[in-house]
Amino acid sequence: MNIFISGATSAIAQAWARLYAAQGAGFYLLGRDANKLDIVKDDLLARGAREVRLHAVDMALVQDYGSIVAQLYSHWPMVDVALFAQGSLPDQRALEKDISAVRSMFELNAMSYMLPASLIAERMAQAGSGSIVLVSSVAGDRGRQSNYFYGTSKAAVTTFAQGLRNHVFKRGVHVLTVKPGFVDTPMTASMEKGGPLWATPEQIAACIEKGLQKKKDVIYAPWFWRIIMLVIRHIPEIIFKRLGL
Repeated sequence: MNIFISGATSAIAQAWARLYAAQGAGFYLLGRDANKLDIVKDDLLARGAREVRLHAVDMALVQDYGSIVAQLYSHWPMVDVALFAQGSLPDQRALEKDISAVRSMFELNAMSYMLPASLIAERMAQAGSGSIVLVSSVAGDRGRQSNYFYGTSKAAVTTFAQGLRNHVFKRGVHVLTVKPGFVDTPMTASMEKGGPLWATPEQIAACIEKGLQKKKDVIYAPWFWRIIMLVIRHIPEIIFKRLGL
């Protein structure tokens, strides 16, 4: 199996990749930090990966994703699964004070998903098979005062995934949208953690794998976030705007 992972140094991506390393999969990893990519590579090879190729790139900056995808397919004629898990969670108040920082956040959290995923989806559609996994967030389900810049970027990923799924479904490509809730990762290091709403990267990875195997369109990870967000989405706006969420 040939697997492409964008944001390969993220905790969720690493946890999911380990599931396939044990099965002898080959990996093409995209990430910003070359040193961290080397660590991930060594870990996957030790766990049984067939091969691991690395491509270091800062996805918070505008990139030529056409060239990156071309390099991927020059190495492999077919990609079985492409997982996109990169992202950042900047402080909402800090972004309000430095509005220019929103652009790089949106580039990383949304554009770096949409552009390469659309190119890979077309390649998969030509082959008539393949799966694309886009890690969005429950934060994209409704704008809240506590993180509406971040939530907007994830709402873009969710909407993009819906359209892409509609575009390539009849051509044999599976598109899975993953909406995690609170996950204990370095990205949430500044947040107070604990309680039943928090999940580990390994739990999210297991949810992703279950969604892939069952050809799901959208999954909440863990499952109970579907109920939580159903309630939040249906609070009338006249009430919602008065809440401190």
